[in-house]
Amino acid sequence: MAEKGTRSDHSMRVFWRVTRWYFIALTVIALVVLISHWLIQGHLINQLNDSRIVNVSGRQRMLSQQLAKQVLKLLPDNTPAERKELRRQIQESLNLWVHSFHGLRGGDSTLQLPGQNSEAILQMFDDINEPFQNMHLAALEILDSLDKNINTNYENLLPAKKSILNNEGMFLNGMNNIVFQYDKEAKAKIVHLRKVEFFLLLFTLIALILELIFIFIPTAKYVRRNMRQLANAQEKAIQKTIEIENLYKAKEQSVQKLRALNYALDQATLFASITLDGNLTYISEKLSAFLGYKGKKPIGQLSTVLTKNDVEQQYIDQLIRSLRSSIWTGEVSITDQTDEKKWLELSFVPVNRKGVKQDYLLICSDITPRKTAQAELQKLNQERFELEIQQQKLLSAQVIDAQEKERQRIARDMHDGIGQMLTALKFNLEAINLEKIDKAKLKLEGTKELAANLIKGVRIATFNLTPPELTDYGISPALSKLCSELQKLTGKNILFENKTNFDQRLDPIIETNLYRISQEAVNNAIKYANSSYILLAISHSEDLLSISIDDNGLGLHDDLNTSQKSETTQLGLSFMKERVKFINGRLFIRSEKGKGTRITVNVPI
Repeated sequence: MAEKGTRSDHSMRVFWRVTRWYFIALTVIALVVLISHWLIQGHLINQLNDSRIVNVSGRQRMLSQQLAKQVLKLLPDNTPAERKELRRQIQESLNLWVHSFHGLRGGDSTLQLPGQNSEAILQMFDDINEPFQNMHLAALEILDSLDKNINTNYENLLPAKKSILNNEGMFLNGMNNIVFQYDKEAKAKIVHLRKVEFFLLLFTLIALILELIFIFIPTAKYVRRNMRQLANAQEKAIQKTIEIENLYKAKEQSVQKLRALNYALDQATLFASITLDGNLTYISEKLSAFLGYKGKKPIGQLSTVLTKNDVEQQYIDQLIRSLRSSIWTGEVSITDQTDEKKWLELSFVPVNRKGVKQDYLLICSDITPRKTAQAELQKLNQERFELEIQQQKLLSAQVIDAQEKERQRIARDMHDGIGQMLTALKFNLEAINLEKIDKAKLKLEGTKELAANLIKGVRIATFNLTPPELTDYGISPALSKLCSELQKLTGKNILFENKTNFDQRLDPIIETNLYRISQEAVNNAIKYANSSYILLAISHSEDLLSISIDDNGLGLHDDLNTSQKSETTQLGLSFMKERVKFINGRLFIRSEKGKGTRITVNVPI
């Protein structure tokens, strides 16, 4: 007995020691998880603040431009009503602009701006404070003049108007720098969080390894030793297990009855009770009213009570005959007593009671609105699919037509240009008579000129098909060459500007599509917009390449907003949109009638 007591005491000491270390290990892991969650949640909150700050900062640029545009609309010939409307618009823009500026700088709970700016951002705000104050004071001066006299002389408004326009550029540049700095600091926070997360992961792995070495392995040895002891007590446990199983069966029957009752009370308000052969023994008031019965509750077979339709009755009867001793759930269509089509989700729950044959508890849910919505959705999806097929067919036809026109143009250029020059070159060579030296020299000079023109024509045709600069050097040199060549051929001012000295190579498919989009935009400006000045500019950031084409032509207003559209221009714009979509980019077109067009293409890099 003393030996057994000693073994028992030793086992308990081992057990409590293992339990203590196991609790310590779990506590460490829990602390690591909680700290990780706290850090990540804090960072997510900061990320929400950062996104809100960047959004408001971007809006500041728009508001400053909006304020400048509204001030520009103040003209000598404005009517009093127009000046009152402009005064109201300037006041609204100015209030939001000033409120957002102070909120970004010092925080504002109404704008959800924390105001926790770094020293660099605060310095940037100090740098743009002077143009901001100048614009603010000038706008207030204009509002004050209009408040005193809505018909005040235009000359009185001119100094303040010039002050706003002179300071707008500096303010916009400063806000751009602030937005970029906000974005830079947000990325730095993410990098820091990754390091912290990696450290916590490493610490968690070390804790798990230590737990494996000092807790799980000793515990496994201890359990294996005790399993031998438990084998001796197995025979005694078997007898007790039999007794427990008998008690468990009795308990399970009670649990099943309670489960069926709870399921009916908690999950459904439409229910009934039926026998094994489908005869209705009870129906709830709500289900009876739902089926359209008034007054006395219906009796009889469940199928005839639920629906008036013969086919639906046969299906329900067959369903009841196929039921087993498990819960069945499914959807059934019925026709109620008012001839209205409805959908029910039925659940047959078997109920076993002592001394009574098994019956079923029927639980129903009305799913008619959901089924109606699904049918409508399926109809809309089918209509949308058919519309997309028609649009795809139309686009394919346009692409094939454009390809055929391009082939015809190439053939025409080869025949009218290069073909005729080759023919003339052949005739000149055949007409050379070496016996008449002077005439032969003249013929040779003409032949040289024809050969030079022929080479030029071949180069132009090759350049229009695939410029060698695009393949050899990339998109920037190719666009520069495009502008210089088109300037020589057309005599128009076609300029190229690489604002950020972009010289990276992109995927050949992306470069080819960007070149064709730019070529199409410049050609449209030359042919259809009657432009005399075209500027093609390229710039980039860390993850975005931007190409813009500006011209001073007639604009695309009529082509974009009237029913009589230019087929060629519309087809060109459609091709540009498809190319931009193919390379996962975005296309922006801003045009005003008589004031030119700006086309901007942005692609990720």
